[in-house]
Amino acid sequence: MYELKTLLPQFDIKLPTCMYALKNVSLAADALATPASTSSSSTCRWEESSSSRSHKTNGSGKAAATCALDLDTLGRQIQQLLKNDTATVAARQEKVLQQLEELKAQLGQIRAGLGVCGKTYQHTTAFQNGGLKEIPLQDVVINGHPNFIPYALLALKNAWRDLYTIDVKTFTHSTMADIGPAAREFEANLAKVPVNPALPKINVTLIWKNCEHTEMISSPTMYVPIYGEVNIIRYLGRVGPAEYRYEGSALCNEIDLVLDICYQLLRCNTHKTQVAMVRLLDKRLQQQQYFGGSQMSVADIGVYSSLIRMPAITDKDLTPALLAWRKRAKLVAQI
Repeated sequence: MYELKTLLPQFDIKLPTCMYALKNVSLAADALATPASTSSSSTCRWEESSSSRSHKTNGSGKAAATCALDLDTLGRQIQQLLKNDTATVAARQEKVLQQLEELKAQLGQIRAGLGVCGKTYQHTTAFQNGGLKEIPLQDVVINGHPNFIPYALLALKNAWRDLYTIDVKTFTHSTMADIGPAAREFEANLAKVPVNPALPKINVTLIWKNCEHTEMISSPTMYVPIYGEVNIIRYLGRVGPAEYRYEGSALCNEIDLVLDICYQLLRCNTHKTQVAMVRLLDKRLQQQQYFGGSQMSVADIGVYSSLIRMPAITDKDLTPALLAWRKRAKLVAQI
């Protein structure tokens, strides 16, 4: 045999102050803590059953003993543990509440220094608040390529001019040398639509960027983009005026289906597949004035913007019903 050297040196471990020690609730620890209690109720009584002597024997032939559990001692220990821990938990809770009050006061000072209003907003359902009158939304950022102009922003801004305000500001990313004449005309048309401060408003920042897909970022704290112009229309439709919210209508699934067709139409690679998607849109129109029934909806905005972005689709590819619908939609979208 030989002696092994100590691998770890002896040192004192400093425990963090945010931790607290757990009590040992075992019977053995209680017995060690109170050595004076040597009565028969606190000691382990060894009993030997006459009926089990012939069955429970050890290797030497002697009978094995069993330890009987003292329920009285266990009950007293549980009562004492609950009594002590209740007071400890209550004191710790009071300390946490005091810390929360101090944190609240600090946040109030920070809010006052920043000039932020201290009033809380009453959260109501989307169908009751009439847009953003009670629940303000964060400003959204949309990254788009000049070759894939999101005409839906202009269409919604024109369609909602008396109901809702979409304030769009455009910027050019360093990855784009020139946005082209079509994008500049789009910016000019956006600027022509006036901003009504009396209406609910959402601020949209459109950045011309060398990106593959049109994407929207709705959260300033985490980068969770919403891809595709159709999904951006869905988002704006949920926070826009109540007249264009379709989730509670009977045509909810129909409008979603039309928007899905628009999503597929924008990703068709051949003219044949594009015409096939146009035929599906003609079937969804079903002799109606608009895709959402007798009134214009976000589905019409999606179809109108998608057809503008598809220059390969001409009037020859559109059915008479779609041509008549496009004239009616143009009066509202004004593109």
